[in-house]
Amino acid sequence: MPEKMSGPQAVNLLNNVARAAIALGVAGSLVSASLFTVDGGQRAVLFDRLRGVLDETVGEGSHFLIPLLQKPYIFDIRTRPRSITSVTGTKDLQMVNLTLRVLSRPDPDKLPTIFKTLGLDYDERVLPSIGNEVLKAVVAQFNADQLLTDRPVVSALVRESLLKRARDFNLLLDDVAITHLSYGQEFSRAVEAKQVAQQEAERSKFVVAKAEQERRAAIVRAEGESEAARLISRATEIAGVGLIELRKIEASREIAHTLAKTRNVVYLPSGNNMLLGLNPTLANSA
Repeated sequence: MPEKMSGPQAVNLLNNVARAAIALGVAGSLVSASLFTVDGGQRAVLFDRLRGVLDETVGEGSHFLIPLLQKPYIFDIRTRPRSITSVTGTKDLQMVNLTLRVLSRPDPDKLPTIFKTLGLDYDERVLPSIGNEVLKAVVAQFNADQLLTDRPVVSALVRESLLKRARDFNLLLDDVAITHLSYGQEFSRAVEAKQVAQQEAERSKFVVAKAEQERRAAIVRAEGESEAARLISRATEIAGVGLIELRKIEASREIAHTLAKTRNVVYLPSGNNMLLGLNPTLANSA
């Protein structure tokens, strides 16, 4: 049978266990403090208390650092949307409201520079200011109506200028688009009045064109009637009154043919004695 442990031995054993537990705890804490993890779509910048911000960007995964001397700062390098609203004036001194949608992300290789100059909130510091600057500079080159008719040109100029300005701050823009454009109430009323005036002008042009066509049609019709009268007069001179009698007979034939097809038509004799006109023999005897 095993011998029973004496009191001093038990105390020593407990002390050894405690020391081992403390050592393991300290070692675990040091290991935990010496590791940091960079998730997918992120990059890290290390700040060293002796050397300052290190020039190398730390990629995804788990990495070691010197506890108490180094501290990691995590950056999200995925594309993020942002809307920039600006009220600016056009070339003809009209005020317009513009909303610009920007998809931006930091340049991963320039993160140490961004951290030194702008900090973690770089997009809050840069994008609103350069967005308003570019919008005001581009819109001032166009009249108010050109912002609608030449919208692709305006968008292209805004995109090109904003890409150039963002590059100065080590920012990459994946997409730039004007999503909203509206005018002031006075300009909107002026545009509506102009559209009404244009519609009235088009309607007036139509009326004038219609009157011109009617005038030409009347002239052609009059010329046709004049030519017909001339031909009839010439035929009358050649054939005499026989042509007129022939026309009368043709007209009478057409009238009789039309009346024959019409219901409820009563034919009356030409004399005063209508009853006698029903029987020709009675009329002769009378």
